[in-house]
Amino acid sequence: MEKLRIMSVFGTRPEAIKMCPLVRELASRPEIESLCCVTAQHRQMLDSVLEVFDCKPDWDLNIMTPRQTLSSITSKCLTGMDEAIDALKPDMILVHGDTSTTFAGALSAFYHQVPVGHVEAGLRTYDKYSPFPEEMNRKLVSAIADLYFCPTVNNRSNLLKEGITQGLFVTGNTVIDALKTTVREDYQFSTEVLNHLPYGEKKIILVTCHRRENYGEPMRNIMQALAQIAREHEDVELVYPVHLSPVVREAVDTYLRGTPRVHLIDPLPADEMHNLMARCYLVMTDSGGLQEEAPALGKPVLVLRRETERPEAVEAGTVRLAGVVQADIVAMARELIEDPEAYRKMAHAVNPYGDGQACRRIADAICGISDGETNRKTTGPDPDGEEDRLWMSESGTGLPGPLWR
Repeated sequence: MEKLRIMSVFGTRPEAIKMCPLVRELASRPEIESLCCVTAQHRQMLDSVLEVFDCKPDWDLNIMTPRQTLSSITSKCLTGMDEAIDALKPDMILVHGDTSTTFAGALSAFYHQVPVGHVEAGLRTYDKYSPFPEEMNRKLVSAIADLYFCPTVNNRSNLLKEGITQGLFVTGNTVIDALKTTVREDYQFSTEVLNHLPYGEKKIILVTCHRRENYGEPMRNIMQALAQIAREHEDVELVYPVHLSPVVREAVDTYLRGTPRVHLIDPLPADEMHNLMARCYLVMTDSGGLQEEAPALGKPVLVLRRETERPEAVEAGTVRLAGVVQADIVAMARELIEDPEAYRKMAHAVNPYGDGQACRRIADAICGISDGETNRKTTGPDPDGEEDRLWMSESGTGLPGPLWR
């Protein structure tokens, strides 16, 4: 039997963290030839993840240029994908989440009439400009995709509301699979300062902030809030791996650099980031992925954004929206620093993003393998009220036409 050629396409660090375990899982299946195409939308940060997971791309578009625009990223991805698809001849293309690479990869697959599987499908804020451009990217990909791999039941419900009823699978989030590979108790950091932080003696707060919708006043407010938190709490130290974006670095240099007990370091490889997260006290971030990763490690998350496309984390109590107003951010951080009970409630809340088996479920779905109880087919509301606690697939009345041409 001829193998299915499944090509995973990604281009940024967060995508790579979530897709490399899937590339590996697909490669373990005898019926699949696992192919990997990277756009290198984020060159340096992408390469660090590929190294951690020992993932060697079959095709590299290498599109990154200084101060690249969304239009240039998308157009370069589209033209580069033409060559990749013609050369590798995939039977299906997998894209992840909501980046410009995701959108361009799905659109190129459509132009070539290659079926699309959307990993991390169904996330929504219902505000097309926040997050920007991610919200529209993922909605546009939803219109193209044939298979939808939803991390949670809530994500599947979003797609059902939009009239997408076929090819839906609830799998959990592949980032939990990644954590099982990277986090170790005896881990030694290659970033030397991280080996000498006073874990356990002081409250180490991990910070990230880089999203485009936070550029300008929101980022200024966030930086000033972080500086205030560090100044007001001598038992706290902040660690901020600063994104390579010139806009972010300028804001950090203006409002945060030189503040006592603030460690500004370069972006970390995935394994370093995950192990720092495992040892820290609290995470403050505008990242999407960290909202999923930190709860799996028992760390509360304050989201430095006005809204989140991950409401199940807020509902579960693992994440709180701190917003982008300085006073609000400081007040929420102060509560978790000073109130042990408030901290305990968040740290011990149940992670809603799965059990680390998402990649297996995605591969099973692609192969058409029944997954028994954990991937049982559902055609309506769960009569036992246990639907939210089970991972399952739902393909409706069948997939939309022949996927394998």
